[in-house]
Amino acid sequence: MARKNHVSETPATQWLRAQGVVFEEHVYDYVEHGGTAESSAQLGVPEHEVVKTLVMQDEAARPLVVLMHGDRQVSTKNLARAIGAKAVEPCKPEVAQRHSGYLVGGTSPFGFRKQVPVYVQETILSLPRILINGGRRGYLVGIDPRVLTDVLHARPVQCAN
Repeated sequence: MARKNHVSETPATQWLRAQGVVFEEHVYDYVEHGGTAESSAQLGVPEHEVVKTLVMQDEAARPLVVLMHGDRQVSTKNLARAIGAKAVEPCKPEVAQRHSGYLVGGTSPFGFRKQVPVYVQETILSLPRILINGGRRGYLVGIDPRVLTDVLHARPVQCAN
């Protein structure tokens, strides 16, 4: 059952398989601080279709995840308003890692260490297909964006800047 460019299982791929989600694997050469611009360039896909997983926290330091187009930024003010929080800010890398169980740059919304609320920029849901981190640096999975709401139970929000 070996496949070309197959990456060994991650908590994310284990979670996807357990949920019966079909996905494709996309491996690229991870570049420190390259972000979605680097992965989209290497894989030949629009950066708008590469979804970044951002671990943030509210004013009480409660963690949450925001899924955003690779070529867009999160408006923390709009996000806070959308979720009924006073304020939202990115977690420090070591805090994000503690919540997720993933290294920064390899964070997937699937198979998180802790149960946290997940929010998705609503325009992502109208894309035919997305690439999102598969739980390791240099590894994206291609899925139907409806998986985010139907299986992961992400709540659609309007928070792009």
